Amino acid sequence: MRTNGLLLVTGLVLTVGQGVEAADNAALTDTKAAYEAGGRWYTAEDIPTFKIAEDGTVDWPTFSGFRRYNAECFQCHGPDGAGGSYAPALEKSVMKIDYYTFLDIVVNGKQEVNASQNLVMPALGENPNVMCYLDDIYTYLRARGSGELGRGRPQKKETKNDAFAEAENSCMGS
Repeated sequence: MRTNGLLLVTGLVLTVGQGVEAADNAALTDTKAAYEAGGRWYTAEDIPTFKIAEDGTVDWPTFSGFRRYNAECFQCHGPDGAGGSYAPALEKSVMKIDYYTFLDIVVNGKQEVNASQNLVMPALGENPNVMCYLDDIYTYLRARGSGELGRGRPQKKETKNDAFAEAENSCMGS
């Protein structure tokens, strides 16, 4: 459920690959912002995306995604989504899967254990520090994966609007 620009997920169970059959490579790599609603940008397919102004200013959700990624994800997936010794680079893999598969993996976790690998992504569906900002993390990683956002902390960001502040407080139980 979307509330004031944040994604609130309660009891979400997705099937791995949901939506992949209909997606083609162009749709997976489409990051073009088609419209804005409540401070968040979306593609023509209604998928959250980022918006970076010509002067390098990133939209608030993408900046928020940078912050949340660095608080919750980088320990395994490395700084800037570039990968680490423990988990793969998300900046590249997020460009190869659709939005719904990304949600499924984060919410329900993923295991690929065989003779050549032992990949275990924990289910984070109960973690409000991830779930209240899941679209933000997604847009940040897509901005990185597209090459439109460089490494490190974005130097310029939009101001957090009241709608995002309210939604964040509501989601986090404040």
